[in-house]
Amino acid sequence: MKRFRKFLAVALCLVLLSASSGAWNSFGHMTVAYVAYQHLTVKTKKRVAKLLKINPRYNTWLKQIPAGTSGADRDMMIFMLAATWPDEIKGDHSYTNDGNRPPNDPSASQNIGYSDLLQHRYWHFVDTPFSQDGTPLGAIPDPNAETEIAIFRATLASSSPDPLKSYDLVWLLHLAGDVHQPLHATSRFSTLDPNGDGGGNAVCLSQNCKPSLHAFWDDLLGTSNKPADAAAAGKNLKAPNAQLAKNTTTQKWIDESFVLAQSKAYVAPITDTNGPFAATSAYKQSAKKTASERIALAGVRLANVLNQELQ
Repeated sequence: MKRFRKFLAVALCLVLLSASSGAWNSFGHMTVAYVAYQHLTVKTKKRVAKLLKINPRYNTWLKQIPAGTSGADRDMMIFMLAATWPDEIKGDHSYTNDGNRPPNDPSASQNIGYSDLLQHRYWHFVDTPFSQDGTPLGAIPDPNAETEIAIFRATLASSSPDPLKSYDLVWLLHLAGDVHQPLHATSRFSTLDPNGDGGGNAVCLSQNCKPSLHAFWDDLLGTSNKPADAAAAGKNLKAPNAQLAKNTTTQKWIDESFVLAQSKAYVAPITDTNGPFAATSAYKQSAKKTASERIALAGVRLANVLNQELQ
């Protein structure tokens, strides 16, 4: 019976990991982008507006902008919607799901622009391992969010053609938010999950694991898909620490998230099992505060990168 229960637990983990969610939901990513847009220079705003018109979903985004919106707010909302594109393609049958783990194939790290019809789900996170029970740690899969952010930043700072810069821009808008979500910077290894829990995707907060710990953190600021709602949330965020916001080193961003995952996400009532757990009021309050701080920080840092590097 014990062996059978363990089999069921492992099977559940595999199913959950195969349906791995993204960091922050659309609302969270749009809020990051809203904050970033407030800190862009006029020159950078004009440049990103031109590049985003190349995206194949640009006309669809336009239809989501409320009638009567000013030109300036329209461009801002397009920027916000663009930050959700790498998650949008996960539900687009034109794109191939090439797995949550990097395939052993050169296509995993290719940077060829919009002709690339792979979803690249493994670009969204950096599974830095840790363990609470002494389970041996696995290697960090590569490519990952860190390797790809480096590629995208280099492209945007180069003389590469605009179609490629457009593709890399929308990915950078998204991944800058991703790596500030603590559970996108780690994977907990344990006896139950010897290959890692996928950033909390295998940790359940209810009997049917809806939400998982990962999804709970994704949804902390809200679940609306409307740019106006995300903008309202962004206006209410506390400005981040100025010195921290100046740091544009991707590894630093990831290291911060890795530490926060252990000190804020995998803490009581979350133990070293996969639950299900009931998040306490204190846990929820602490998690929302952390998420708000990370989203605000991600936005200002993203703006600093674009202002300094986008050509």
